Amino acid sequence: MKAPKILVLFYSMYGHTFRMAKAVVEGVKRAGGEPVLKQVEELMPEKYWDDSVKKAKEMMKDIPVADSRKDLKGIDGLIVGTPTRYGNMCAQMRNFWDQTGGDWVKGTLIGKPASMFTSTATQHGGQETTIISTMITLLHHGLVIVGFPYSFEEQSTLQEISGGSPYGVSTIAGTRGERMPSNNELKMAQDLGAYLTSFAKKLMEK
Repeated sequence: MKAPKILVLFYSMYGHTFRMAKAVVEGVKRAGGEPVLKQVEELMPEKYWDDSVKKAKEMMKDIPVADSRKDLKGIDGLIVGTPTRYGNMCAQMRNFWDQTGGDWVKGTLIGKPASMFTSTATQHGGQETTIISTMITLLHHGLVIVGFPYSFEEQSTLQEISGGSPYGVSTIAGTRGERMPSNNELKMAQDLGAYLTSFAKKLMEK
């Protein structure tokens, strides 16, 4: 059986979601999958980029920009990473999905497994609502939602402030973006990649 091809689709402004995406990719590889890492197109004009955004964009410059007409075809699973914007996915990620009507009509993604991860500025900054509201779009495409059960005990830690929930993986960035994902959060991101890949393998066996 061929390795499942897993699209890891993300947007990151300051690098937090990007670091989580790279950990997800490692998890996909660990489980025997073929990860495809793509970022969605930037919409914010460069004149509004501060030094932190410029630094992050330089770090991500070699990551291909996703093509909404092509990149959903031929995949066996999907993991979406978006920072929260007032409890919802960011405009850049929304813009990508708003261009996927052709694949919706064709049913390109029906029956494929999907998971999500996010980042917020604060501990209660909309992590769960961002993931749940992202699910709505993915369900319209017929994707099968794969959560993150409590068997992954990192999400239940009391040793540190940490993201993570049964809905998906998350990180807390700080109100000035000063906090990068912790080892605990990166471990969860890796585990999410591996967990989703295991579902893709099972579905490919059917």
